[in-house]
Amino acid sequence: MDFREKLSNIVHENDSLVCVGLDIDEEKTPTFLFNTSKDPFFDFNKSIIDATKDIVCAYKLNMAFYEVLGSKGFELLDKTIKHIPRNVVVILDGKRNDIGNTAKKYAQSLFEKFNADAVTVNPYLGKDGVAPFLEYKDKCSFILCRTSNPSAVDFQDLKTQGKPLYKIVAEKIKDWDKIGCCGAVVGATYPDELKTIRSILGDNIPLLIPGIGKQGGDVEKTVKYGTNSKHEMALINSSREIIFAGDKEDFAEKSREKAFSLQKEINKYR
Repeated sequence: MDFREKLSNIVHENDSLVCVGLDIDEEKTPTFLFNTSKDPFFDFNKSIIDATKDIVCAYKLNMAFYEVLGSKGFELLDKTIKHIPRNVVVILDGKRNDIGNTAKKYAQSLFEKFNADAVTVNPYLGKDGVAPFLEYKDKCSFILCRTSNPSAVDFQDLKTQGKPLYKIVAEKIKDWDKIGCCGAVVGATYPDELKTIRSILGDNIPLLIPGIGKQGGDVEKTVKYGTNSKHEMALINSSREIIFAGDKEDFAEKSREKAFSLQKEINKYR
């Protein structure tokens, strides 16, 4: 089963485009876990997964929040991925890229060692820095196209060949998708650009869409402009607003309530 088939299956099974970001943070994790658990971060992730696995299509794990913990962080990453049900999409968000030989090792690490279904990739070095990821034909490489942060305009709006750079990146993603394993990262905080990029990429290329929740992206516009003609092929991510919805013993239930609310709001516009 390739990535797009797996994504389509879980979207239909759970009736959801919700992607939950499992971005652990000691300062925001319920403090009682550090007193009651031998493995507080894993128990936190496990509880969130168990509470939301039937109302999401994917989990996205940002590598930085695990790498900062050193060797224990890599163990935590591995344990967390193994706990996620195999029918749910796993995205490792590291925004990796380098010259081809080094990019190949990044791809091996994320796709083979950690068995991710998808990764995030920076296109700045050009095709030879992306190509090693695309060799994994059953996986997906979400290529940064229009990011959600305010200073995205510093480079991504610069015009070359009469077009803003993000449009050229979108055209490259379309071109690189010959074997069907490209995706694009496009922020919900830029709805007009989201609409443009979807029109460039067409129906089949999935979009990973951050920027909902704390960053202020509009759900209705995100669904309208980010999904394809079947109202699919979009993974709408929310991290902090969901996983840190509660700080007491019922934190997992509070996370489920937030995830369910987002699922319901998204489906209202599908």
